[in-house]
Amino acid sequence: MTVMLAEPGIIMLSGICPADDAEVLLRLLLGDADAIVDWCECESAHTAVVQVLIAARRAVKGPPRPGILAAMVEPELKGR
Repeated sequence: MTVMLAEPGIIMLSGICPADDAEVLLRLLLGDADAIVDWCECESAHTAVVQVLIAARRAVKGPPRPGILAAMVEPELKGR
């Protein structure tokens, strides 16, 4: 599983997160209003997952692995 509750208060994204993970991520975020997202092990994510991250406006522990997420998405998440 690429999106999971790693420990209370930390949602972990790892590997390649497909579109189906957007629903899992949203459910976990709704279940814990203070949870942060750790995406240090995330290699790539479907745009649906990225949209949930942006809309959720949560603290994100990173950076993600080098690539488009680090270059394009991380600055958006940090710029809020």
